[in-house]
Amino acid sequence: MSNDGVNQSRRMILTATTSVVSAVGVAYAAAPFVKSWAPSAKARAAGAPVVVNIGNIEPGQMVTVEWRGKPVYVLRRSEEAMANLEPVRRLLKDPDSQDEQQPAYVEGNARAIEGHEEFLFVVGLCTHLGCAPTYRPEVGATDLGGDEWFGGFFCPCHGSKFDLSGRVYNGAPAPINLEVPPYRFDSDTVVVIGEDQEVA
Repeated sequence: MSNDGVNQSRRMILTATTSVVSAVGVAYAAAPFVKSWAPSAKARAAGAPVVVNIGNIEPGQMVTVEWRGKPVYVLRRSEEAMANLEPVRRLLKDPDSQDEQQPAYVEGNARAIEGHEEFLFVVGLCTHLGCAPTYRPEVGATDLGGDEWFGGFFCPCHGSKFDLSGRVYNGAPAPINLEVPPYRFDSDTVVVIGEDQEVA
């Protein structure tokens, strides 16, 4: 009788141990299968959209996000910066962005979606040789042209200059303006980079 009690206890321990080991084995076997459902790094680099919360970006502040393996500069321009987009036009190669570096719904000096003009979205790669321009918002910087510098982006590699809409200055090695990626507003504070506004 006491033997049966011992055997019963052993059976319960053995059953519990076997169940735990089996569950762990199933989890390890299923992990590669479940992981295969997630998009690969190659698929993400090929164009998966990126959701950006712009609610905490202050005027004059820029943040960088990655889309398709490229940096995208997200800049919230101040009122002063917006006012300087018109006077800088005379210094630019392509002030109206005729060379199609942006979606059709992005227009004007701001190169932004109507109603959200203070926000600029540009691929942060110089159109000369693909270096990353630095954000230089200070107006009148003596090393960038003094009175003819209204703030913008400067590529230290070969000296290309862009205004605060990513439009290239005359005389710069960069042939065209910085690219504006497709993007759309989900709300006043959430933007999806990689999806067209018109499609949404």
